[in-house]
Amino acid sequence: MKVFQPLYDLVLRWARHRHASVYLGGLSFSESMFFPIPPDVMLAPMSLSRPDKAWFFALLTTLTSVLGGIGGYLLGYFAFDAWLAPWIASSGYQPKFDLALSWFEQYGVWVVFLAGFSPIPYKVFTVGAGVMQMAFLPFVIASTVGRGARFFLVAGLMKWGGTAMEAKLRQYVEVLGWATVLLAIGAYFVLR
Repeated sequence: MKVFQPLYDLVLRWARHRHASVYLGGLSFSESMFFPIPPDVMLAPMSLSRPDKAWFFALLTTLTSVLGGIGGYLLGYFAFDAWLAPWIASSGYQPKFDLALSWFEQYGVWVVFLAGFSPIPYKVFTVGAGVMQMAFLPFVIASTVGRGARFFLVAGLMKWGGTAMEAKLRQYVEVLGWATVLLAIGAYFVLR
C-alpha cells in the first residue's frame, strides 16, 4: 500500500506554489510552539524543486522557527500556570514534560541546541526554557545555531543532490516513511 509517495508528490506540488515561502514560514513558526509537523517536510522538497533558492529557504525556515521558539519561550514564561500546565496534566504529558525540565537542570542551554538540531520536539524545549526562566539571549543563540545548522544541512543536501536526490527519495519514500513511523512508535513506548 503506497501511502507516502502520493503525499511526497503533493508536498512537491505545494513546494512549487507561488505562496510556498509563506507556507514554509508559517509552518516553521507554528512548529516551534505547538504544531506537530516539522518544517523539513516542506523545506526539503522546496529546496529540491528550486535549488537556486535553497539557501533562502533555509534562512527563512531558521528565522521563522526561532521567532516561533521565542513565542514558545514567552508562553512558558508568562502563561504556563494559567494555560499550559492544566493542558499538559490533563493530556498525560506531565511525565515527559518533567523529564524535559530535568534535562534543562542537567544540561542547561545545550539541551536547547540539541532540540533545535535533532528530531527531539523543539516546542517542548522552547516552552520549557520559558518555564525554567532560562536566560533569554543564550536561549536565542542556541536556538539559532541549532535550528540553522539543521535547516541549512537539509537545504544543502537537497541542493547538492538535485534531481538525482529527488529520484532516490521517490524510490525510497515508502521505506523511509514507514521507518519514521516505526521509530516514532518505538520512541513513544520508550519515553512513556
